Amino acid sequence: MSQSRLLTERRFGPFFLAQFTGAFNDNALKQAIIILFTLTMSHEEAEQVSQLATALFIAPYFFFSATAGQLAEKLEKGRLIQLTKLFEIVIIGVATIGFYLHSLPFLLTALTMLGLQATLFGPVKYAILPQVLRSEELVGGNGLVEMGTYVAILVGEIAGAQLVAIEDRGPFLVSALMLTVAVIGYVSARSIPAVPSKVPDLKVGWNLFAETWRVMGFALEVRSVWLSILGISWFWLFGALLMIQLPVFVTSVIGGATSVFTLCLVIFSLGVGLGSLLCERLSRGQIELGLVPFGAMGLTLFGIDLYLSTSGHVARGTELGWSQVVADSAHWRMLADFGLIGIFGGFYSVPLFAMMQSRSDPAKRSRIIAANNVLNSVFIVGAAALSYVGRSVLHLSIPEVFLAAALLNALVAIYIFTLLPEFLLRFLTWLAMSVMYRLTITGLEKVPDDGPALVVCNHVSFVDGFLVGASVRRPMRFVMYYKIYQLPVLHWLFRWGRAIPIAGRKEDEALMERAFTEVKKALAEGELVGIFPEGMITYSGEMNPFRAGVERILADTPVPVVPMALKGLWGSWFSRSDGVAMVKLPKRFWSKVELAIGTPVPATEASSERLFDDVKTLRGESR
Repeated sequence: MSQSRLLTERRFGPFFLAQFTGAFNDNALKQAIIILFTLTMSHEEAEQVSQLATALFIAPYFFFSATAGQLAEKLEKGRLIQLTKLFEIVIIGVATIGFYLHSLPFLLTALTMLGLQATLFGPVKYAILPQVLRSEELVGGNGLVEMGTYVAILVGEIAGAQLVAIEDRGPFLVSALMLTVAVIGYVSARSIPAVPSKVPDLKVGWNLFAETWRVMGFALEVRSVWLSILGISWFWLFGALLMIQLPVFVTSVIGGATSVFTLCLVIFSLGVGLGSLLCERLSRGQIELGLVPFGAMGLTLFGIDLYLSTSGHVARGTELGWSQVVADSAHWRMLADFGLIGIFGGFYSVPLFAMMQSRSDPAKRSRIIAANNVLNSVFIVGAAALSYVGRSVLHLSIPEVFLAAALLNALVAIYIFTLLPEFLLRFLTWLAMSVMYRLTITGLEKVPDDGPALVVCNHVSFVDGFLVGASVRRPMRFVMYYKIYQLPVLHWLFRWGRAIPIAGRKEDEALMERAFTEVKKALAEGELVGIFPEGMITYSGEMNPFRAGVERILADTPVPVVPMALKGLWGSWFSRSDGVAMVKLPKRFWSKVELAIGTPVPATEASSERLFDDVKTLRGESR
């Protein structure tokens, strides 16, 4: 199903509109306050108001995210969203009074309240998705939410800035628009179906600091979830670092007017939106962690190019409008860099959000998302600190700050991918498979989302493990013939993937026993283990009988067995159809390959003969 169809369905469409209107009002109010009061202030005073407004909006995330996470865990989520949207209407009413009185303290109070409302909405915003979307829709749903958020931020900032600047009627117009948008959001929220609480008996703790510490502990329980949160928070820091520099960059480096700042913001935001939407297509509807390194590489590459394209640029004496910048080919590379940074930012962030949601304990998911929001806030503040150090202490030019951000991104990415090699392994597999094959997967929903299971598959080529591993959403450990495991260069890749080397009894009985022990341990810890029971890659294209190793594994650890069959690989460069594999030039690229997944077989019924028949039936006549 195309992800755009989700917008027409009640389980997602009303929620999407509710979160879109909220993001719009957050940024419309903040930008309206900044523009309204900075027009009559000195540059220094205006900068202070801008910084204060941003700090007051972010502050509630530090102090109240843990409480918000608990409420999102305890209460029915549809009702909680309705209450937060009703609160938003009240806040916009307060802001309207502030505009009428032309009172900065009053408006900043309203902005702080809106930050609190956003804090309350944050955990439920992402925790609701895994409950209303199927697993294959999670990436598409997150892509739509990220796209909608960035477009709402963009449109809200532009609308707030443009409307409030209209002489005499500006404050009234922006108030009327925000109030209308808030009402639309509330009406939309009332159409959200009931989404029951996972922990209705949860006792809410009101000690803000103790609960914040506690939710951070929940986030640390699952290593992949914690690293996803770190990755998401880093992207917020990276984006904030660029956005902090953007206003001065436009005036001092490009020599542009306010419209040029808006142009750069539009290109970046639309880039993130486009990248977020493309994630669903590139990942074939599953959580493709391989896109995360791909996105990180793009952020670094085009961050460096942004430096190269602007480092020697000197602003002209006359102020340039957006049309003049677009008309001058000297600026095209710079504009393209902003757009591509946004696109690759979408590739980077959407799978991380989906991974955080899918691998979190459902009973703690809202609180883990609250921990993510706390850390995001810390990293945004960190962006301001790094900006100050770079500009005021190290005296870097703005293009040099862009370069530093790009290089730091590379270091952070390497650090995260070293801690969790699954990211890099999935990237290499995704890249290779995207170049060589067009993979169709049927029956993916039959693979258990959690708990131990054994996967058995026919063995057609040297890339079977990569294809099966890339197709399943969960990490999978493969049992692998030890001579392949020990291949030069590839050995480190297999070791990172935690493959289990095995030998025949006559070759190395001790290694064989260690392999069975490791398989037993992995299944006992709830992992997914993949084996190719034929024990060898086919020489004829036909299946070889399954060996008895499956039965020995199940005798020690009775778990469900998921049969799979690969079709279309016979005749590929990695198969033995023409004799020795991988010695001749490849004859075909992007060929059609299918992975068919069958219904799990209970351990008590999973004999070698039964599993052989199931896999052969799934394969059919195709080889």
